[in-house]
Amino acid sequence: MKRTILYLAALASTLPFFTEAGAQSFLEQNQKRDSVLIADQLKYGFSLEEVPEGTSIVLPQFKDTLMQGVEIVGQWKIDTLKVSGNRKKNAKMLKLRPYLTITSFEQGNYILPPLAAIKVSPDGKADTLFFSPETLEVREMPVDTATFKIHDIKGQIRYPVTFKEVAPWLLGAILLAVLVWAAVVLLRRRRQRLDGSIPGEPAHITALRKLDRYRGEKFWEPEKQKAFYSGVTDALREYMAARYGVGAMEMTSAEIFDALKETDIPKDLYLEMKDLFERSDMVKFAKFTLPREENAGVLPSAVRFVTSTYQSDIDEEVKDVL
Repeated sequence: MKRTILYLAALASTLPFFTEAGAQSFLEQNQKRDSVLIADQLKYGFSLEEVPEGTSIVLPQFKDTLMQGVEIVGQWKIDTLKVSGNRKKNAKMLKLRPYLTITSFEQGNYILPPLAAIKVSPDGKADTLFFSPETLEVREMPVDTATFKIHDIKGQIRYPVTFKEVAPWLLGAILLAVLVWAAVVLLRRRRQRLDGSIPGEPAHITALRKLDRYRGEKFWEPEKQKAFYSGVTDALREYMAARYGVGAMEMTSAEIFDALKETDIPKDLYLEMKDLFERSDMVKFAKFTLPREENAGVLPSAVRFVTSTYQSDIDEEVKDVL
């Protein structure tokens, strides 16, 4: 078959060109404009009408070059433009458009080689078709040498940022800030609910409310004594830190009462609280279990310490007013 194709291509240069009805060659630009410039790509091929379905088209084979100065950048493709029916033959008829994609990198006028093809109908009949050659005129981009000046490559154009472009980012930042603020507020409130404190509440009220949680003998059971003494002393530590300005939450029991020696705490309350903290350390760290009588006096002692020291503040304020 390849020999037949080469023979047809050579024969096309010596025989007059003829085609069947509706068959013709074409040369079209891929990018439509009024002239062909260097490196533009074009379709070079022919069209066939009323081709019965099942017909074979044998096309000539080219390498990379159609002719000197004209390159092939895309081998044969066949487009089916139309499908219609033939009532007499009861068969579909096709409109076909085989073509090559070509280009040129040199200015000039080119008479392209004529195209030839063999059409083999479904019944085995073969027809040889020849198509008139097309003329290709390739031009260079005209340059006005009188006024032409070489300029540097221009930088990327930067357009001013508009509010419409910034608005989504700005709204997103505001929304994110609101969500973070809401999360912080919720976490603080949750923490306050867990530790029993309320913002702006006087220290003695907070201490008394926390101590009130430990009323009842159920907290004195041996397995609960550690939690009982820890809860009571923690409430007292927070009150001492707020009332006397000592770092009670980070101090040991001995360090706390060394710091409270110079305060106005009555001596009996001071010794009572010191004894309570020492017993608490024994339960928490030495795993002591204290008897019911000692456990029963813990909460009243803690409440008495808070109310007495707070009352002394009120008495001082009244004296200052009078």
